Amino acid sequence: MNERFVSKESLTTNEELVSFHLSSKVVSGAIGYRSGSSLFTPVNFTFQHIRMRSGKEKPLCVYWNQTVWSNQGCKTTWYNDSQTICSCTHLSSFAVLMASVELEEDFVLTVITYVGLSLSLLCLFLAILTFLLCRGIKGTSTFLHLQLSLCLFLANLLFLTGIKQTQLKILCSIIAGGLHYLYLAAFTWMFLEGLHLFLTVRNLKVANYTSARQFKKRFTYPFGYGIPAVIVAVSAGSNYQHYGTEHYCWLNVEKGFIWSFIGPVFIITLINLSFYLTTLWILRDRLSSLNKEVSTIQNTRTLTIKALAQLFILGCSWSLGFFMIDSIAEPARSVIAYTFTIINSLQGLYIFLVHCVLSHQVREEYKKRFKRIKVTTETDTYVLTTLSSHTRMTPAPGGSEEREGALINGTFRKKSLLLCTESTENSF
Repeated sequence: MNERFVSKESLTTNEELVSFHLSSKVVSGAIGYRSGSSLFTPVNFTFQHIRMRSGKEKPLCVYWNQTVWSNQGCKTTWYNDSQTICSCTHLSSFAVLMASVELEEDFVLTVITYVGLSLSLLCLFLAILTFLLCRGIKGTSTFLHLQLSLCLFLANLLFLTGIKQTQLKILCSIIAGGLHYLYLAAFTWMFLEGLHLFLTVRNLKVANYTSARQFKKRFTYPFGYGIPAVIVAVSAGSNYQHYGTEHYCWLNVEKGFIWSFIGPVFIITLINLSFYLTTLWILRDRLSSLNKEVSTIQNTRTLTIKALAQLFILGCSWSLGFFMIDSIAEPARSVIAYTFTIINSLQGLYIFLVHCVLSHQVREEYKKRFKRIKVTTETDTYVLTTLSSHTRMTPAPGGSEEREGALINGTFRKKSLLLCTESTENSF
């Protein structure tokens, strides 16, 4: 009983199914002498599978229609690896067909993913440069933002270049392990951001608790990069064959292996959510007292609100993946898939907008650097124009070497005057 007894015209499915085989006993039912009569109330059948269902197989409830299997009037209401429940509106001879699912990519989702991740890579690169080069915003928060941006940048880059490299099993497993580690590291650094905000709000004068030196050297590096490494090492040591699938270099969802990623993400999201809600509650009480540090508290509250939004973008968005299962019907499943893809592919854009573009302190640093570049460019142009005019009008006496020396000395004198002028302006 294989695909020779299956006709595409007699099957109604939303997916491309191939390689049919019978996976249950045949059960027949009848009322009186009539066969195929309609029922006012659907009848449910629970079928035990002849063999365990694999992850890429989908059960199909069918009945025998003269010479072929058909699923008209029957639907699959629930299934797992060992059994399937069918609901039919008529009586006949019923069974369960197992079919392999041919994965067909949604072209629009693919375009959104690649365009969004490319934009995120650009934004994350600009954010990393901002956190590294702008000295006026140096601090513990900036350091944590930098580490988070680095992890997301590397994860998105590896995703774009390696998610479909399934030709070599070993290479695909390494890519899946790298993605597992980098995404976990991003969530771990996000947890440290929440912890830092919580400690800061507990006591606005916590230099002895969260100074940049102690927070960076004694705590954050081993925790931010060490904990994800331990999780990946334990997962790979126990089930290394589950890194990489037939179609993508990611974690295999069979036998609950995906929980090695979903579990830590879920725990970190809950802990951070409690941190941020507690922080906002403490700030609300302190703002009501209107003490002398109200501006500092307001700034901290703004940073907390940004971090809470970041938690939703980076953390809660992954929870949408729980609802992308076969039991969710269309169009709800497509809406969830598009929402999940859009939010996760634009994480880098959010970080750059919130922590760089919308930050007053960062914008001031941008203005200072653009002003310096403009002044330097205008001065160089003025020096070159002046030297060129002076050379044409009054050439220096002596040979060509003496004239070149005069030009170089004149350039150095102009540069020295410019540096002295900038130094005087900065001192004021």
